[in-house]
Amino acid sequence: MSAIPATAERPVAEEKGRGGRIVLYVVLAVFAVAFLVPVYVAVVTSLKGTQEVATGGIWDLPLNPTFNNFGNAFDVLARGFTNSVMLTVPGVIISALLGSMNGYVLSKWKFRGSDLLFTVMLFGMFIPYQSILIPLVQFLQTIGLYATIPGLILVHVVYGIPITTLIFRNYYAGVPKELIESGTMDGAGFFGIYRSIVFPISMPGFVVVLIWQFTAIWNEFLFAVTLNSNPVSQPVTVALAGLGASQAGIDYGLQMAGAILTALPTLVVYIFLGRYFIRGLLAGSVKG
Repeated sequence: MSAIPATAERPVAEEKGRGGRIVLYVVLAVFAVAFLVPVYVAVVTSLKGTQEVATGGIWDLPLNPTFNNFGNAFDVLARGFTNSVMLTVPGVIISALLGSMNGYVLSKWKFRGSDLLFTVMLFGMFIPYQSILIPLVQFLQTIGLYATIPGLILVHVVYGIPITTLIFRNYYAGVPKELIESGTMDGAGFFGIYRSIVFPISMPGFVVVLIWQFTAIWNEFLFAVTLNSNPVSQPVTVALAGLGASQAGIDYGLQMAGAILTALPTLVVYIFLGRYFIRGLLAGSVKG
């Protein structure tokens, strides 16, 4: 039996590869449509008036598009937006800095029990919020931070330490030990090495942590509603939960507009920093 020429095998392999890509693109397109359908419904509903929402279908395009819902929603949510910014910005920065220093210590300054400490710290990622709400409320009341933004910042910083430490530890595991040793030989101490060597090369890790923590804190609802009973200092997610509801019924157009406004900050962050997020994750996935 004569062998099949290599030139005949190549078109067959290329055809199989092309067919596999087509199947992959079809599957991805289906998932994209499934993801975008709720977004489409939210956008078209937010552009409809109350009467049009009540009488029309959810798939119908608005006959008379209006942006009044966005203005009305922002008027109601403005205080919540301010509170969320005051909560999210310091919460993200503090948890990122603490996670960075923890990761630096646990990856480059090994000591007895460091691996056990890291393992115990990671258990914090798997503790359900619901299981600690009562003692957490009691603790915040004891220290005088219940129903305050600083109290929520403290909670999110503590709850964010395990994941930020994990990300930075994996990232620093790929940093050559020679850099740390060169700093030691130059007479730099723990903080000197961190400030002069480790911190300047940590930007990919910080981007990952900043995006992760920003999304987690901005979108969080359970802590926001249970640990802060003061409407004056509640984040935007709590204000959004009651938006558009009244004895006369539910204003779905107003609710959808509020949901879109609330989601915009995280969407903008991912649009501008999404590629750095993937790079940072891959940078910390080689070792650790």
